[in-house]
Amino acid sequence: MTIRLYLTALISFFALDMIWLGAVARSFYRSQIGFMLKEDVNWLAAVIFYLLFVFGLVYFVIVPGVQRKSLVSVAADGALFGLVTYAAYDLTNLATTKNWPLSVTLVDLAWGAVLGAAVSAITYALRKKNYPGETRS
Repeated sequence: MTIRLYLTALISFFALDMIWLGAVARSFYRSQIGFMLKEDVNWLAAVIFYLLFVFGLVYFVIVPGVQRKSLVSVAADGALFGLVTYAAYDLTNLATTKNWPLSVTLVDLAWGAVLGAAVSAITYALRKKNYPGETRS
């Protein structure tokens, strides 16, 4: 795994997730689980999640996709990775948390898949555009 891939994926992930959380789905989450939300975000926990998620995405999805030279494969594998990782959180909450809405779980699973696919595809495409002749990952 290269630092360039990781940084590209991290920036893409952060930008897309901030748009999602800050603009697109903000009112949805407030209406569904606002009673559970803290006033202030635990930024250390959030940063650790971002760093680990992106590491997994790069290691398990993007690097193998670069080696296979397949945008479709990268996007599909990224969607699956996002779905599975977001499912670990949301399905655990659905199973163990009182009043956890099914609608939040379904929206999060879809978002995890879309986000994983988008970040993987963006990272792959930018790498290919900037380093077209490079064969190493």
